[in-house]
Amino acid sequence: MLSVSPNTLRAWERRFGYPRPQRSAGRHRLYTHGEVSALRDALQQGLSISSAVSRAREALSTDTHTLVGALAAFELDRADAAMESALALRSVERSVEEVLLPSLDELAARHGTDSAPWAFAARWADGWLRRAQRLAPPPVRPLAILVGDATRNDLDPDSLGLRAFELFCTRAGARAMTLPVAGVAGLAEVVESLAPDAIVIAGSHLADDDVARWAYGVRAAAGALPVALFRRVPHDRQVHTMGARMLCEEPFAAHRQLLALVDEPAGSGHAEATVLPMPGFEEIERRREVGS
Repeated sequence: MLSVSPNTLRAWERRFGYPRPQRSAGRHRLYTHGEVSALRDALQQGLSISSAVSRAREALSTDTHTLVGALAAFELDRADAAMESALALRSVERSVEEVLLPSLDELAARHGTDSAPWAFAARWADGWLRRAQRLAPPPVRPLAILVGDATRNDLDPDSLGLRAFELFCTRAGARAMTLPVAGVAGLAEVVESLAPDAIVIAGSHLADDDVARWAYGVRAAAGALPVALFRRVPHDRQVHTMGARMLCEEPFAAHRQLLALVDEPAGSGHAEATVLPMPGFEEIERRREVGS
């Protein structure tokens, strides 16, 4: 499409950060058709490579500006159309990470997350992400992920990150189920039905004791499982701890880390995530035994 060698393309990537590929499971570069097309169109206008990259980036950023404008004007149809335009040039994952989430970040910076404009935009984004997950292909790999939702509510910015993370896991072929950390009644039945391969605690709103109590219930029903934290910072680092992996803030990178964590051999320690403390299950069990 660009009439250049792979070495030239890689040199542009290193120098200009564009095109910016994703990576396959085998570490091969996966380029987005929209980025390559935008660069080709700019080069065909006789621009230098640096100017062509700037022009291509401007063309792709139009979708973000359009979505921000639509949501700021409370126009649902135009917001949906902006995402349709984004999907014409990008994958679902890139559309979410490069258009939807940055647009919501900009609106949060403009109006604050306690404002009516933010509530409108967050509700729309939550609905869009949920629809995209319902339309995702059925699971194709024997992998189930149980997510404990420790966010404040659907208007918590971390909640949108969680929805995107869940969508990416589903599109990667896994079964993903999200349950509120506050709900522990009947948890064992859900765990036995899902048979999760990993647990993810997402959000920083609820206290560590609440999170540990929920995680203890999961572990009591499913046994020892890999535990990861997404957009969560433990509130009390002095409590008795167990190892848990801290995933990246970005949903796409986080879901790739989680898949690597589940797939890695036990004890290998090669997943790209940081080990952070969590409240210990032993402490929760001790409290249960003494009736506290």
